[in-house]
Amino acid sequence: MKIEIWSDVMCPFCYIGKNNFEQALEQLPFKEDVEVEWKSFQLDPGLDPKETQNTIQYFKEKKGFPEAQAIQMISQVAQMGKGAGIDFNFEKALITNTFSAHKLLHLAKKHNLSNEMEEALFIAHFIDGKNVGDPDVLVSLAENLGIDQEEARKAITSDELDAEVNQDIQEARNNGISGVPFFVLNGKYAVSGAQPVDVFKNALQQTYQETVSPFKDLSGSDGASCDADGCSI
Repeated sequence: MKIEIWSDVMCPFCYIGKNNFEQALEQLPFKEDVEVEWKSFQLDPGLDPKETQNTIQYFKEKKGFPEAQAIQMISQVAQMGKGAGIDFNFEKALITNTFSAHKLLHLAKKHNLSNEMEEALFIAHFIDGKNVGDPDVLVSLAENLGIDQEEARKAITSDELDAEVNQDIQEARNNGISGVPFFVLNGKYAVSGAQPVDVFKNALQQTYQETVSPFKDLSGSDGASCDADGCSI
C-alpha cells in the first residue's frame, strides 16, 4: 500500500501530521507493507532564499496579522505540537524559501532516506532554529544521514533536481491540493490536515482492507457456490 504525502518544511501542521500518521501506523499489523513517499509543496515560493524572518515577523509582515494575534496563533500551534510529542521552538524558527530543502529531500529519496530527511529538516527548522535555506546547513544534514557532502552540495546548488520538485508541485495543483499536509492513500483516498491518530488509523485500515480484498461483498449471506473443493448449497 502506498501513501503519498505533500508537505512543506516550514509547515508546523505537516510536522504534527507526520507524527500522528506515524503513531497510527505503528499500531497496525501491516505497517511493513506500507510505502511512504514524501512530495514537495511550497507554501510561500516567493520568499527570498537569501533572507530569513522570525515567525512573528513573518505573520505580521506577510500575513498582515497583528502581533497579539500572531502570538496567540503560535501558542495554539505549540499546544497542538505537545499533543503530538513535539516541542516547537517558534522563537528560534527562521522562515525562508524551502525550495533547496525540497531538492535535498529528493536527493534523500534516491538513497531511501526521505523519511529520515523529512524528520531532520523539521527538527532543524522547528527545534534547532537552523536556516533550512542555507546550503551549508543542508549539506550538514545530508552528511549526518550518510549522504556524501559533495553529492549533496551539487544537488542543492545546481538545477538537476529542480524538475522533480516542480513536478510534485504541479501534481498537487492538478489534483486540487491547495494546503498541506495532504495524504493520498493508494491513489484512492485522501486525508487532509494534521488529523488525530485515530483518523489516520481508521483511514489506513480501510484502505489496506480494500487493497487485500478489493471487492465489497454485498451478498448479505452465503449463497450456493462452487470452488476447487466442490459445490455447496
